[in-house]
Amino acid sequence: MYKILVINPGSTSTKLALYEDETPVFKRNVEHPMEVITSFETIYDQYELRYNTVMSVLEEEKVDLSQLDCIVGRGGPAIQCQAGAYLLNEDLVNRMRYKPINYHVSLLAGIIAYDLGRKLNIPAYIYDAVTTDEFNDLARFSGIKEIPRISAGHVLNSRAVGRKVAKTLGKKYEELNLIIAHLGGGHTVSIHQQGRIVDLISDDEGPFSPERSGGVPCRALVDLCYQNDRSHMHKLLRGKGGLISYLGTSDAREVERRIDNGDEYAALVYEAMAYQIAKAIGSLCPVVDGKVDAVIITGGLARSERLMASIKKRVSYIAPVFISPGEDELEALALGGLRVLRGEEKPHIFQEEEVK
Repeated sequence: MYKILVINPGSTSTKLALYEDETPVFKRNVEHPMEVITSFETIYDQYELRYNTVMSVLEEEKVDLSQLDCIVGRGGPAIQCQAGAYLLNEDLVNRMRYKPINYHVSLLAGIIAYDLGRKLNIPAYIYDAVTTDEFNDLARFSGIKEIPRISAGHVLNSRAVGRKVAKTLGKKYEELNLIIAHLGGGHTVSIHQQGRIVDLISDDEGPFSPERSGGVPCRALVDLCYQNDRSHMHKLLRGKGGLISYLGTSDAREVERRIDNGDEYAALVYEAMAYQIAKAIGSLCPVVDGKVDAVIITGGLARSERLMASIKKRVSYIAPVFISPGEDELEALALGGLRVLRGEEKPHIFQEEEVK
């Protein structure tokens, strides 16, 4: 039986878990006060807080560190990479520390996992990093040469639910073509062609969501940019767009209460969001010549029966539709590490000269 420690720092919390094979021994979510987090100038200044949080929980849970087989950290935006596991080595961790693609607290997961793994003399990995990029060449064209399309989405959870549905169908994930819509604060819709995410509609180019605008008419957007400053425009796109822009709330439950109370405009906006999600799902069908084995809807909003019913009626002609509400990132990370330990997957090895 393998023992796997999983680490997943969020903006104001540190989540971690211990798994014995597929079974969680414990899961913990430690909240950090906002005033503490905002007191740090950079994400790297949070290292000691996050590391000590992990060690305190392990002590409270009376974990025998000598019995751990590996550590898996959330894959932050360090490098453009393939899906799956990456062994944490000096080259990769240096990228996390000094030259990441973007700065996000999830980078600390890999750094902490690497440091702790070295102390314990056990391997440490990241898995299904947010900057996983397996796009086909055609998917990279946007229409403006200076703006290539990039892969950025809910890779970890999307691939995890893809595996679960494949098992339900009696198939391997790598044998299927799947369209997976992750619906949350932002929506991403991805096409998985026999185990690879070859195209993806990101949360800034697809359907609007509770707090993000999604793709909007370009010419009107350019005009609006000249009427407002950069900070305001970023907030309109991410934070004050979508349901917040139309209804003043990002809480889908509140929107549904309004609909139940006869608010026709709220009903129209909610249906428009479902309509756009369905359009995004349908737009990915040609990527695999229409040969789609299943459509999967996941994320927090997949709990909404009203929203699911509206989307399903529009996309059920494509393929069977599976609803997998919520997400379990800790489990997805643990199971990824378990596949590596069992020899079912071979981890990638990053070397600095491989950078494009």
